[in-house]
Amino acid sequence: MTLNRRDFSMMLAALSGGAALPMLRPSRAQAAMVEELTIIAAASTGGGYDTLARTAQMLLQDQKLAGNVEVMNVPGAGGTVGLAQLISRGRSSALLTAGLGMVGAVIINKSAVSLAQTKPVARLQGEYQPLVVAADSPIKSLDDLVKAYKAEPGAVSWAGFGLGSPDHLVSAQVVKATGGDVTQMNYIVVGAGSEMLPLVLSNQVTVATGGYNEFADMITTGKLRALGISSPERLKGIDVPTFREQGVDTELVNWRGLVGSTKLTAEELADLDEAFGAMAKSDEWNEICANRGWQNLYMPSAEFTTFLEAEQTRVTALLAELGLGG
Repeated sequence: MTLNRRDFSMMLAALSGGAALPMLRPSRAQAAMVEELTIIAAASTGGGYDTLARTAQMLLQDQKLAGNVEVMNVPGAGGTVGLAQLISRGRSSALLTAGLGMVGAVIINKSAVSLAQTKPVARLQGEYQPLVVAADSPIKSLDDLVKAYKAEPGAVSWAGFGLGSPDHLVSAQVVKATGGDVTQMNYIVVGAGSEMLPLVLSNQVTVATGGYNEFADMITTGKLRALGISSPERLKGIDVPTFREQGVDTELVNWRGLVGSTKLTAEELADLDEAFGAMAKSDEWNEICANRGWQNLYMPSAEFTTFLEAEQTRVTALLAELGLGG
């Protein structure tokens, strides 16, 4: 016989002579913390959101933290197509991958829906971003880059993913933190990896950025020079100085996590907090993060809610300065 929570509590109360007892959760051996989930990956198969969704699916099921977990890919418009679907479905059993890139995409794409119409569930992981140049670039340091921009802003080209993306934001933050005019930025929109690397290696663009793992091998072999990284402090095993330790007071993490419907009840949210909290503490999750160059940045729902509100305010203001708001 399978007991739901109320039956389980009533049974214990009866065994104790009818004394009132608080609602107790079944142990993990009796039931998973979450019975069923659909995770909407707001990207095509193989993308960052998809990888996160499928990793969570695997670990939640393997660790008996959830029963059946399905992943559904809904790519388009920086994730805002998936966001619209989550909101229109309004199911408490559906979650959506979200991240810093989606905060900007909502604004850039003039989306009819926003992350304010969701319930933040868990921030899970993120990547810090270096600024890199070719080994033979005349730019030898972050200070050289700053001086070059102040001398002739248009002559410095910044390569990265789409407008409003984390790449664009971190580049703009460095310019702003060093007293530069972000409206004069010569930002070049390119694809990641195979599209970006030839441009920076051949000095066709001045500087490029992306997740550290995208450039790690070439930084290690000396083909690229990392001028600095957007982390608050030096990362273990990565010999790249932060922007802050070089006098540039800025940081950025390209975070990703999960949001749900506003129809999530307090009890359902508590279950999700428990499940994702356990997953984030597991050796398996931390090993995956280490292998993929992710930082384990877990935040439970309440903390993530406060963080996301601040991110939306911050990104909206920066994009407005770049002439991309409204």
